[in-house]
Amino acid sequence: MRPLTSLRHRALRRGTACLAALVTAVGVSAAVPAASASAGRMPSAAAPSTYDNAVSDAFSDTFADPSVIRGRDGWWYAYATSDPLRAGDAPGAIHVARTRDWSSWEYLGTVFDAGNRPSWATATSGLWAPDIRYVAGRYVLYFTVTDTTLNPGDDSAIGAATAPTPAGPWTPAPAPAVPPRPASGGGFLWTFDPAGFTDVDGQRYLYYGSYFGGLWVTRMSADGLTPVGPATQVAVDNRYEGSYVVRHGDFYYLMGSAANCCAGPTTGYSVFAGRSRSPLGPFVDAEGTSLLTSRVGGTTVLTQNGNRFVGAGHHAVVTDAEGRDFIAYHAIDRTNPWLTTTFGINRRPMLLDRLDWVDGWPRTRAGAGPSDTPQPAPSLASGLGVTPTDPSASGFRGLGAGPTDPVAGRTALVHGTASTTASAPTGPIHVRLDHRGTEPLRVLLGRDPAVKVTLDPKGARLTAQVERDGTVRSSTTALSPLPTGAWRTLTVEATADGLTAEVTESDLADVVARVQVSGDTRPAAAPVRLSSSNAVVDNVVVNPAATDATGLAPVPVAGALLESEEFDDPSLAGFTWVRRNPAVTVSGGSLRWPVEGADLVGGGNTASVLLHDTPGDGDWIAEARTTLDLGVGTVRNYQQVGLVAYEDDDDFARLSNVAIWNTRQTEFGRETAADPAAPDGPTSYGGAVIGTSATTLWLRLAHHRNAAGEHLYRAGTSRDGVHWTWGATWTFRTDTHPRIGLVAHGGASPAVTAEVDHLRFYASSWPADPGAG
Repeated sequence: MRPLTSLRHRALRRGTACLAALVTAVGVSAAVPAASASAGRMPSAAAPSTYDNAVSDAFSDTFADPSVIRGRDGWWYAYATSDPLRAGDAPGAIHVARTRDWSSWEYLGTVFDAGNRPSWATATSGLWAPDIRYVAGRYVLYFTVTDTTLNPGDDSAIGAATAPTPAGPWTPAPAPAVPPRPASGGGFLWTFDPAGFTDVDGQRYLYYGSYFGGLWVTRMSADGLTPVGPATQVAVDNRYEGSYVVRHGDFYYLMGSAANCCAGPTTGYSVFAGRSRSPLGPFVDAEGTSLLTSRVGGTTVLTQNGNRFVGAGHHAVVTDAEGRDFIAYHAIDRTNPWLTTTFGINRRPMLLDRLDWVDGWPRTRAGAGPSDTPQPAPSLASGLGVTPTDPSASGFRGLGAGPTDPVAGRTALVHGTASTTASAPTGPIHVRLDHRGTEPLRVLLGRDPAVKVTLDPKGARLTAQVERDGTVRSSTTALSPLPTGAWRTLTVEATADGLTAEVTESDLADVVARVQVSGDTRPAAAPVRLSSSNAVVDNVVVNPAATDATGLAPVPVAGALLESEEFDDPSLAGFTWVRRNPAVTVSGGSLRWPVEGADLVGGGNTASVLLHDTPGDGDWIAEARTTLDLGVGTVRNYQQVGLVAYEDDDDFARLSNVAIWNTRQTEFGRETAADPAAPDGPTSYGGAVIGTSATTLWLRLAHHRNAAGEHLYRAGTSRDGVHWTWGATWTFRTDTHPRIGLVAHGGASPAVTAEVDHLRFYASSWPADPGAG
């Protein structure tokens, strides 16, 4: 087994308090079917202040590849891939559950059964990786079909199903949304992991793809079911899958998961992002590196931090009633990684964490990664005890009772002017509401500045206006029409930076209209008012606007130099060999190491390792400056030079600059016992990826011992020795004593020599527990 080789076999293995001035005219829709099974209590309208990961533990053992949407009935609905829900269960055909508080859940059963599977899917095909959207007045669920009846042999395609409510009933489309795609060398490209998106002009897109073939996007028909025109590649093959796109500000962000999803305790799955001015790309990371290049780019969105969760990826993004973004994803508890048997189905529950936008980039908890302590829950609605049949009791004056909607249940009617019963305090304000029909609606905030946002479906425009000291500034944009009866979501946010109004269909950062007025638009204390002649609204929420973290979470920092090996001694005094390589020499202040046709991974254990003692059990950083010309674009599997934390041949963590098929990546791989309860049993290997490859690359491993006594190693890379990208963390058992080593192996052809210019140890300070807070 080699770095990331298991990607090719993935198809076989994957199985704060709310402002009191808030109104919601919610009622659980009569169209929601009774649950086929349930766990936990039914959630109340009042959300608890905190939740704990994994959020799906209340009703399932595994809930992988999650997709989430806020239904018009005031619930969040979550969908997951077709693994067994619990150990011992048979696989389900895409699971569905719902919650209002992310702590209490109702399991609703599966999307498909034997009677309504897609007709063109084979009876044994997997139905994976659902993606939920609200498209043109109905819900559309995209999903992967791993094998179809359309071609002989293994192929894959993207299916779609539609429903009037997020709970169903679901009707599969008669043909694939994206059919199987033949590969140039035979077989079929991996047409996996769909993600829908609707742009400001109403154009619909579908993203899909995986390691074998890369990530692609195609335009879709108005109903979201049929591809239109040629597809565009947006990320190189052999790097990403699990694509998801959001619009934030003026950019489109393509996020994808990298590395192996399913390697038990050694899973290093992580999420990265690039951004573009167009939904078709090109997408580049924060350093300007393209996601299409051989030395592939990607800015870290989510990666493991050394707590119990590893393999954090395949995500969705949701926004709460304060405008705060959250990332829903699956991860693996490294202490309990398998659903039933070792090397069987991975246990991948769903997690949720805050998604901060720091310097224009999405970062999970500002870069701190997965949480394993109580976290502030997303805001959905206030605990006002809303009585849907009596809109006057809802927190607004002047609302009338609207028609009963098959999706939203009971609604409210704005006829004239309705206002909050309490004034909104001075400061940033976030308003969210659902609107149906063609009647214009005005949202008015404050007095000076006076803020007015007009949603005008009849006139096909969205307008934002701010009046201060007699001066009026405004902005208007086009608004795409929707079918009769379809809902749209309007958000209005007034902050010190300006006024922003956005319209979406799915409320999933797929913005179909957006206007801004710059300057401080925070309103003074005054009721929030809605004005219309006859607008139907629902889920109206007024809150203080959420704020993101202003900086990234702390990372390890190198302090005083503790020890330095500059490779000026040919005898390599201070080092010891595991399987000495006589071809390794020292000259010109560098260690020169012809790359070996050997490896450490698996049972072979034929590669040489040059080891050095560490400064001890405290906090320190090991650094090596490496040079290895791997070229670009060609296949040179799996030549590499690296820095390794080494306990023995079956227990190590290796940070390498490595050639993986046509790409050049920096992989932080881990090999250890596949069963945490059997440390001497069979091993598992998996890896995370970190930073961008370069011919000359600085590598760092930061060491720390946690409260339990485990060794933690966090990896960092740099292309200039000054600016560092820090990534994933791997842990070692308390009874181990790893040393630091150097390696150069993975393939002898073409012949190439790696160089290491130094190995240095620095004092360091490790950030506070990354799983908390």
